[in-house]
Formats: sequence, structure tokens, C-alpha cells
Amino acid sequence: MARALGRSASTISREISRNSGVVLYGSHTAQLQCVARRQAGRAETKLDARCVRWGVVVEFLRAKRSPQQIASTLAFVFPDDPDLQVSHETIYTAIHAQPRGELRRQLIACLRHGRSTRMPRTRGVDRRGPIPDMVSIHVRPPEVDDRIMPGHWEGDFIKGAGNKSSVGVLVERSSRLVLLAKMDDATAASALTGFSQELNSIAAPMRQSLTYDQGKELTRHKDLTARPGVAVYFCDPHSPWQRATCENTNGLLRQ
Repeated sequence: MARALGRSASTISREISRNSGVVLYGSHTAQLQCVARRQAGRAETKLDARCVRWGVVVEFLRAKRSPQQIASTLAFVFPDDPDLQVSHETIYTAIHAQPRGELRRQLIACLRHGRSTRMPRTRGVDRRGPIPDMVSIHVRPPEVDDRIMPGHWEGDFIKGAGNKSSVGVLVERSSRLVLLAKMDDATAASALTGFSQELNSIAAPMRQSLTYDQGKELTRHKDLTARPGVAVYFCDPHSPWQRATCENTNGLLRQ
């Protein structure tokens, strides 16, 4: 049989011993046993399209809730039932695992950024050179991480379609207060003017620090420190989670 089928004799022996019926080997019976073993060996997905959890997640998505918000809500509502809880990564995986079609397009459109694929954290090398005299986030005072004392801000720059509009975003870490500064363009001079005006509009004790990414619009960070008197710290390259509050706020603003 092995010579006729062009297979190893041990392969034929294993197939017969594994899939033989009570009396004889039958291809139909062997195929059914193979399918049953494959199904038994796979863990059941938590967000199967036939389960109630998936329907709840879809309704939350259509209500413009992010996967992180959905996961937190389920954990809060069902704290003692892990079977009814899902992580945000599970929700993302279930969305992108949907076959191409109208449902997949609708679910992706419900996400904050509406991307059809997940973006990698590393997106190439910045060839514009580093910002001079940057102060790293790793030397930032530890009380900033505690979110107890107000006055510590996160900042970012949002550009509109075709880079025709620009808005500076400032988010206070403890109160989540949001200040928006409309910019004439995306230059360092406009960023300095816009951020200075917004920061100077609040009391001096509320202007302790500003954590920013390595965007070139903040090249004049020394002037920003001198005018409103706020210490500027820069995140590591391609590390948006170091300014998670501002990143989440940007998604809400765009939405």
C-alpha cells in the first residue's frame, strides 16, 4: 500500500491504527474521527459568533465604546464570573478575524481609528534628527506617576485631513481636564504660541510639568519652559503608552 500510494509504510500503519473502526478501516469513518480530534484539540473561543458575549460586545461597539471600555465594563458588571469577561485584545482579535464582508466593515468603522489592520509599534526610523536638549521621561519626578497632585500635563498635536488644520491637546493627568489650542500651522513657532497661551490661562501651581512625544513641533521646548514655567519631559520613541491619557483623549476627540 505504501508503494502504491507513494507514502511511508509507517504513515500507513499509524493511519490504520488511529482511524480503524471496530472491524475494518473506512475512509468516511476515518475522516469523521479526524474532524472530531481537531475540534476537541482546539480551545473554544470566548467570542464565538453564536455566543451571547459576542452579541453584547457588538452592541457596545455600535454604541462607540472602545474595546478597552467594553472589557472594563464587563469586568465591573460581572466581577465574579470570568466566563462573561473578555480582554480588549480578545475583542480586537475577534473583529479582525471576521471574514471580509459588511459586518467586518461595520465593526472596524466602530473603532476609534477605523483601521482595517492593527498598526505595529515600530514604524521605521525617524530621519529628521533628535530634538536638542531633550529631558527624558525617565528622570521625571515620581509624583507625576501617582496622579495625586494636579498640575502635570500630557500633550500632543492633532492634524486634520491633508494637514490643513492643527490643534494642540493638553490633558491634566489627575483631573483629566482637557485644553485645546488651535494652531495656525504645524510649526514649532505656532506650537510654542498656542501651548503658551493655554498654559498661561491657568494658575501657576497648575503648571508643573508637560510630558510630550518626540514631535518636532516642540523643538522650542526651552522657550515653553521659560514662558509658562512648565518642565517638559519627552517620551521614548514609538511609545504612546507613556502618554496613555492623552492618546485616549485624542481618539475621543477624533471620534
